Amino acid sequence: MRGTIVNTLAIILGGSLGVLLGNRLAERFKKIAMQGLSLAVLLLGLKMALGTEDPVYIIFALLLGGLIGEGINIEQRLNQLGKWFESLLKNQGRIAEGFVQCSLIYCVGAMAIMGAIQDGLQQDPSTLYAKSLLDGFSAVAFASTLGVGVILSAIPVFIYQGLISLLASQVRVILTSAVITEMTAVGGLLIFAIGLNLLEITEIKVGNLLPAIGVVVVLVYLF
Repeated sequence: MRGTIVNTLAIILGGSLGVLLGNRLAERFKKIAMQGLSLAVLLLGLKMALGTEDPVYIIFALLLGGLIGEGINIEQRLNQLGKWFESLLKNQGRIAEGFVQCSLIYCVGAMAIMGAIQDGLQQDPSTLYAKSLLDGFSAVAFASTLGVGVILSAIPVFIYQGLISLLASQVRVILTSAVITEMTAVGGLLIFAIGLNLLEITEIKVGNLLPAIGVVVVLVYLF
């Protein structure tokens, strides 16, 4: 789990630096920084989404996954967790938003999945080291606007990637290249939606669409 540990520390350090810088930046600088970063998030999500081999998988995965997520109301539960952190830290800022948005951005994607499997099976954390650099630098930018919630997103990253590394031999059988391609495409669309939310263009319940990532795995195996 060396790669996951380094990735977690990179988010914590980058987020901490961002919080310190954010206190020294005027609101207009924070706003333009977030707008620029949001556009980069849109580009990243779109690039991932266009990697799909069959858009039909994505359509049905989002439809079925969205219905499941809405039934469970994952978005509300994630926000409640973020609000709990806010009350714990006696801070009524944007902790919930930073926690939810950055947790999704850092956990979704091929680098997180393949890097964790590579780290677990081959003891080769190089992919996660590269991801750590990307996440660390983006955490600086996110935290300068969204605050402490970005640092807290390191917790789900550690749990998610750590579990994949520890269960790598079992997970590798399920996560074939075709499955990872479609999972990444669905994740890319979710990241694209996060970018739209960050720009305050929409209010898509991205958390409620999370089951789509699991649904697409089933669809690829069935069809």
